[in-house]
Amino acid sequence: MEYVKPRIEDSFSDSPVVKPVKKADLKSNGMHLPEIDRTTKMYIGGKQARPDGGYSVVINDTNGRYVGEVSKGNRKDIRNAVEAAHANNKWGSMTGHSRAQVLYYIAENLAIRKDEFANRLVQMTNQSHADAVQEVELSIERIYTYAALADKYDGHVHHTIHRNVTLAMPEAIGVMGVICPDESPLLGFISTVIPAITMGNNVIVIPSEKSPFSATDFYQILETSDVPAGTVNIVTGGKDELAQVLAKHDDVDGIWYFGTKKGCKDMEFLSADNMKRTWVNYGKYRDWSDKTQGEGQIFLRHASQIKNIWIPYGA
Repeated sequence: MEYVKPRIEDSFSDSPVVKPVKKADLKSNGMHLPEIDRTTKMYIGGKQARPDGGYSVVINDTNGRYVGEVSKGNRKDIRNAVEAAHANNKWGSMTGHSRAQVLYYIAENLAIRKDEFANRLVQMTNQSHADAVQEVELSIERIYTYAALADKYDGHVHHTIHRNVTLAMPEAIGVMGVICPDESPLLGFISTVIPAITMGNNVIVIPSEKSPFSATDFYQILETSDVPAGTVNIVTGGKDELAQVLAKHDDVDGIWYFGTKKGCKDMEFLSADNMKRTWVNYGKYRDWSDKTQGEGQIFLRHASQIKNIWIPYGA
């Protein structure tokens, strides 16, 4: 089953699916003064964290204009994030219904700040405001979808040739690495992180390298939505560099990678050492705004593993 590819993958694109870019709109803050530079921190163990190396990365928009700076994570930051994910299993021990309530809360808090997140998308990607609002609305809708599935993605009961009943129960993989796509900075982040935590996993997330501010803004949503510390850990910086560190880490149980074909090959090769589960896009790109490509139970299946329980019964 792991080697059978869904037919929907035939519709994936050979190049990233991005929104049209508009020309730069130079705006003044009304005081003829430069805006204050702000370097966003990472998010590890439920707290904002400075990078171990003390370096930052300049982020420009699609027209080459300066947007801001993000922390440049390294292998020590990845190790800290993995340790934080293992240190707290509160999220994984919650029932599906309890996780659903938290996910609904996340969606509600994101909806309150819809305009703020839309403006951030316009700032980073230079897409139209209407397209940005649509991406935020799709992100909210996607969270609601997985919240509804959190306590409904059930197992199965199988009859065997012996006098047994076999229960096939989906369980969380454990600690997962999620390397988000560069395109659709917010929707791509939501579409990959939310299904992983829906099944009870703790995740280490490497957001879009080109447009990471949607992810660093989102941890403010997590802080106010009753998400336990260590559930979502966000490390910014070089995407493929950090992804390789995650793939080599023996305490990471699974990894999702959405990026280049070479990156996919590296993930599968480096993950073989401790036989961690991988899910990669093989250099094909999803249209994250398309529900048939960007959401569904296939994400939940790859975020879980099946435990078979054999129950004997008498005459």
